[in-house]
Amino acid sequence: MYSMTGYGKGNASVEGREMTVELKSVNHRYLDIGMRLPRHLSFLEDPVRSALSARLARGHVDVFINYRNLRSDARNVELDVPLLTAFVTAAREANQTLGLRDDLSLTAALRLPDVSNVREADEDTDAVLALLNSAINLAIDQLLVMREQEGERLCAYLSNCNDTVESLTEQIALRAPIVVNEYRVKLDERIAVLLGNVEVDRTRLATEVAMFADKASIDEEISRLHSHIAQMRTLLSDREPAGRKLDFVVQEMNREFNTIGSKANDGELTKLVLTGKAEIEKIREQVQNIE
Repeated sequence: MYSMTGYGKGNASVEGREMTVELKSVNHRYLDIGMRLPRHLSFLEDPVRSALSARLARGHVDVFINYRNLRSDARNVELDVPLLTAFVTAAREANQTLGLRDDLSLTAALRLPDVSNVREADEDTDAVLALLNSAINLAIDQLLVMREQEGERLCAYLSNCNDTVESLTEQIALRAPIVVNEYRVKLDERIAVLLGNVEVDRTRLATEVAMFADKASIDEEISRLHSHIAQMRTLLSDREPAGRKLDFVVQEMNREFNTIGSKANDGELTKLVLTGKAEIEKIREQVQNIE
């Protein structure tokens, strides 16, 4: 089981080119990738998405790429010769008109505005893509290690919560028949107080108790809860991403507890239901972090 929270970093360098890829992920309903790349590296966007999609199923992943080209051919210096010619011509005319000393050297001329421009050379896309492939896979490896470690902790926590829900379900199942018997006794006592020694139609009394028992029956809800609990155990041990399925199971478990709560005509049952719903809410919160 994998969490959707993690961090990974990968470095690669070949023949004067260096690249660092950092990945930070948090929970998200789908795989959502956010990245900002320099314009001259925009061709890396699709390969990055493909690499992440191949190994991650869910989560918001922020991608940070730092690239340096230290090769001697990494940059080109461009001179605007027509502009430089215009500057020199203007300077000479000013010299003739004003009689100023002409100290315009080549070094000084290159400092004039817009005369020179340093431009990044066109990248060797194949070399950069190979560098990316190495760096991003190292980053994903590290990210998955962290997500798996967090997933193991979540799995243990959810398993304990699931055991607690099972225990509460069994307590509710044991308590339910007692509630019907207590209702029968209370009904007998109330009739005795109201009617004294007057003979009561026991068939009618039995019918009333049977109607209460049918109305308060939670056998189906208990059965479905046991099914959901077993299903959660199976999903927690599954190697495939199970976050969405777990989320659905938790919703169904909560639905059954709500139904039992609406049928509960007993303080002890109500207390067990509220405890169960609190435990299910813990599960629901943590399931949001599972891939």
